[in-house]
Amino acid sequence: MTNPLLTEWDTPFGLPPFDRISDDDWSPAVDEALGRGRAAIDAISGSAEPPTFANTIEALEMSEDDLNRILGAFYGVAGADSNDKREALQREFAPKLSAYGSETIENKALFARIETLWAERDALDLTDEQMRVLMLTRRSFVRAGAQLEGDAAKRLRDVKSRLSVLGTEFTQNLLADEREWAMPLSDEDLDGLPDFVIATARAAGGGSPVVTLSRSLIVPFLQFSPRRDLRKTAYEAWVARGQNGGETDNRAIAAETLRLREDRARLLGYANFADFKLETEMAGTPEAVRELLMQVWTPAKAQAQSDAKALERMLHADGFDGPLEPWDWRYYSDIRRKQEHDLNEAELKPYLQLEKMIEAAFACANRLFGLSFAPIDGPVYHDDVKLWEVTRNGEHIAVFMGDYFARPSKRSGAWCMAMRSQQRLQGDVRPHVVNVCNFAKPEAGKPALLSYDDARTLFHEFGHALHQMLSDVTYESISGTSVARDFVELPSQLYEHWLEVPEVLSEFATHAETGEPMPRALLDKVLAANTYDMGFQTVEYVASALVDLEFHDGPPPADPMQKQAEVLESIGMPHAIRMRHATPHFAHVFAGDGYSSGYYSYMWSEVMDADAFEAFEEAGDPFDPDLAKRLEETVLSSGGSVDAAELYTAFRGRLPGVEALLKGRGLAA
Repeated sequence: MTNPLLTEWDTPFGLPPFDRISDDDWSPAVDEALGRGRAAIDAISGSAEPPTFANTIEALEMSEDDLNRILGAFYGVAGADSNDKREALQREFAPKLSAYGSETIENKALFARIETLWAERDALDLTDEQMRVLMLTRRSFVRAGAQLEGDAAKRLRDVKSRLSVLGTEFTQNLLADEREWAMPLSDEDLDGLPDFVIATARAAGGGSPVVTLSRSLIVPFLQFSPRRDLRKTAYEAWVARGQNGGETDNRAIAAETLRLREDRARLLGYANFADFKLETEMAGTPEAVRELLMQVWTPAKAQAQSDAKALERMLHADGFDGPLEPWDWRYYSDIRRKQEHDLNEAELKPYLQLEKMIEAAFACANRLFGLSFAPIDGPVYHDDVKLWEVTRNGEHIAVFMGDYFARPSKRSGAWCMAMRSQQRLQGDVRPHVVNVCNFAKPEAGKPALLSYDDARTLFHEFGHALHQMLSDVTYESISGTSVARDFVELPSQLYEHWLEVPEVLSEFATHAETGEPMPRALLDKVLAANTYDMGFQTVEYVASALVDLEFHDGPPPADPMQKQAEVLESIGMPHAIRMRHATPHFAHVFAGDGYSSGYYSYMWSEVMDADAFEAFEEAGDPFDPDLAKRLEETVLSSGGSVDAAELYTAFRGRLPGVEALLKGRGLAA
């Protein structure tokens, strides 16, 4: 039978034909696509024609069309609905893809053509976008080792191949640890838990209540369970992911990864991996990153220490001696929030229905950018996935896919990806964009209810989706979120602000049973408590970012866990708070190079998003049409076609300082 991955995808909007793909189709399709990619590269590098932008750079842009199409579908499925076969395929593909990338980079004839174009660039009559693509293409080849020769080139090839394997192993180990742990709950253990937590626990256990390591279950359990012993057991299992010994232990993988990254940086002429990684980011240097993080760390730590004292008094009042522990913080913080803000998560949650929050995200996109969303039928990789066609004034813009519920086959966290990216080089190619979350799935017939943090996550990932959907560039290599890592979080974090707009909550935060809108008094309490516990949230995040930076800014540690402990001690990490992501489950940093030496980027982007939303506040209208148009034209549609600092300056007129961030987090003096 014909492999459906290698035929024309005669599906609605050219979606992957998931209903016809079997797991046995992936490997031969990838092998065939790699062969086609190699043939295309050989044709470019072996051409007798003098190099031109069209026959070299544009031809390179099109050389991996089949491979990108197939891998976009595969990695979408592998991350969100894994199984043993797909995990084995990931392990099979990692070295193959690394070898293919190395072959391309080491193709001297190909790089010579690129170098010729770079040397002659001023005489080529290129558009600004083409000049940017030429610069980025050459830079990517140089940073990948195209100028290396002999043993150095071979060593770099081996390093990159091994890193790709380690990243895959790290992710799969983490998924295995999350999938295999569960804590059964007796009827007595359910005492004190809100109904929605009990329902989630029953759904997770197929009728018999359990606590799993899904964030959407374990966090509310830690928040509401009065059983300190059970909170401790659950918390310690949660933070032990990736360090339980045996085959799924990630500590040795982390150590080897750091050593290999150092090798890679030094082979390319950099002092360390942080210098290499940050060269292309807005921050530029480790020193700039450290300065920002410490500017925020100092007031955040002071706030957290003050909060810890108050929570410890509550612990002692309950008859427990000793210090406040990490498994106590969420429980007593929630009680304190009720006392100080009269805000009860159990009272709030019925007003945050998943379906209504999706509607809210869509409605804001409609008011800001004129986008409309209509449900459509089409092939999906899991029954939980929903599809929408995105249009503007009747014109097709994108297909949006939402995959919102946690399941054992899905890796933890939330993310956005484009299975197909926007580009105009080969016609008007519109994107297929996926948002993946891990919200608790309700019992059959019951609405899915979100925490406020869940709702914020939904808006965050939808901000990434808008960056993909509104992209308007010619070349796929600079499309959508193909921007500096410390700029890519600006659209997502900025979009979170619209969840906080009172008129949005008034319209879409309606009670799951009565349909009544959230009472104004409750709405006011939600908004007033927006910065509650921000010391805790900021400390756990900044600690993770500082550990990531110190891992890469200098010689690689022989023992990453010891280095982690040293960094935390040096900054005076409060006893009752842990890193948001400890090293053995720090997937942002060790599942691939994406956020390595770059976890700080959420905060770098937050400096901009806080300042950017202030523009709407200054205008007196969160949906100001002129500002929304300028935001789309400068930031959301431009992809990587212009330097990130220039894009932000074009929107705001200047680069921001840290003041708006501290104010937004309630940490300003």
